[in-house]
Amino acid sequence: MIQDADRNSSFRDSVATIKKDGSRNYIHPKRPKGRLYNKRTVFSIFYLIVFFTLPFIHLYGEPLLLLNVLERKFIIFGLIFWPQDFFIFGIAMLTFIVFVILFTVIFGRLFCGWACPQTIFMEMVFRKIEYWIDGDAAQQKQLRAMPWNGTKIAKRTVKFIVFFSVSFIIANFFLAYIIGMDKLLGYIQTPAQSVGTLVSLLVFTCVFFFVYWWFREQACIVVCPYGRLQGVLLDKNSIVVAYDHRRGEPRGKYSKQQKEEKHDCKCTDCKSEGACKKLEEHFDNIQPKQGDCIDCLACVRVCPTGIDIRNGTQLECVNCTACIDACDAIMTSIKKPAGLIRYASEKSISDGVQLKFTGRIKAYSVVLLLLLIFLAVLMITRTDLDARLMRTSGMTYTSLPDGRIANLYNLKLANKTHKDIPFTLKLENIKGEITPVGSGKTIVRKEDYTNLQFFVKLNRGEVRNWKTIVKIGLYENDKKLKTIEAKFIGPEVYE
Repeated sequence: MIQDADRNSSFRDSVATIKKDGSRNYIHPKRPKGRLYNKRTVFSIFYLIVFFTLPFIHLYGEPLLLLNVLERKFIIFGLIFWPQDFFIFGIAMLTFIVFVILFTVIFGRLFCGWACPQTIFMEMVFRKIEYWIDGDAAQQKQLRAMPWNGTKIAKRTVKFIVFFSVSFIIANFFLAYIIGMDKLLGYIQTPAQSVGTLVSLLVFTCVFFFVYWWFREQACIVVCPYGRLQGVLLDKNSIVVAYDHRRGEPRGKYSKQQKEEKHDCKCTDCKSEGACKKLEEHFDNIQPKQGDCIDCLACVRVCPTGIDIRNGTQLECVNCTACIDACDAIMTSIKKPAGLIRYASEKSISDGVQLKFTGRIKAYSVVLLLLLIFLAVLMITRTDLDARLMRTSGMTYTSLPDGRIANLYNLKLANKTHKDIPFTLKLENIKGEITPVGSGKTIVRKEDYTNLQFFVKLNRGEVRNWKTIVKIGLYENDKKLKTIEAKFIGPEVYE
């Protein structure tokens, strides 16, 4: 792929963000522009609108999305999940892991370039602000090398204030997804009564500011495990941002006289060696010795992680497509076909064919779709009222004066909905009576728990074994919510 052996392997000796002496090498990518960058911008605007408006949207008086780890309360698109639903989160986590593996095997790091919050905020928010304040890559390098004077101090001050303010806004919304926007606004109105929340907010702000001011692309290269996972997940059929080495190599500098240089001509009208006498007429039959890559380094200058995509798929590549737009612009300017760098698989490039959705890709895509449907069914079909019925520990049975036998039970109910649920209990498989203890509250408040103790009383003739299974139905008016089972203990019957 690369002409020189040293050139082919030297890029693996270090990462672009570290200099030879071990110090930090700041990446100053050239401002990207092009077809794919415009599409990413539109998607990012939609992404940011959703991110900043979702905490304000309420359903049934609750946030549409809430991930309250502190109170172990999660609301996902109006559905409330409590610790009793942890098994759903376990299955969701397994589904997510399988989804990530299959998605990466098929589409590479498409998520990283288009939908990862780190990429969205870094490239589409903070990087744009940086271009606005400091200028393009050349101006940024000059500003960094410049001694501290009035211009540099002014720009650094403005940039610091804007970056910190944006980080503070992001931290507020991040916290709103945890505690809810209503609580957050209440804390803002009374900061003296919420010192802990204020400290948490400042911590989040400092973390975001540190990442986007200094750490930047290293979050993807050093911290995020996804980049290292792709090394074992990608194969020759995975779709990645790839350089077409068959078309691009051997590289060479572009010259306007390139068409007039010697070529290997396949036309039959030439009677002399060397340049074709009818060059323009027979240009389609001419095979140039030089590849389409003119070694302009436009793809390198625009890369936010500082890599050379022509070296092949690398850990640092987040598939942001900036190199595709940069290369397409160069190819268009020298009247060459676009797509020297494009979304492709290693196999499609090595075989010299267009990328196709093979049976394998289609099969994996179907598996991904089935996993998402399975998870959606689990979330939709879960019960709104969670019930746990247990016999009171330390007690067997009680013989009543009227000859009946009674067992005492504890019923724990969790209401996962946004409304109060009144309920009644009925024996379904056996004749008997249910008698609540005390007030016998038969209503579960919204998003709350309740405990109920009650006796189940059965005639001796109904108790034929030491343990009898009784089925108790929970009803809301005439609507059956669920059926729960319990063991009824009675005296052994000897016949």
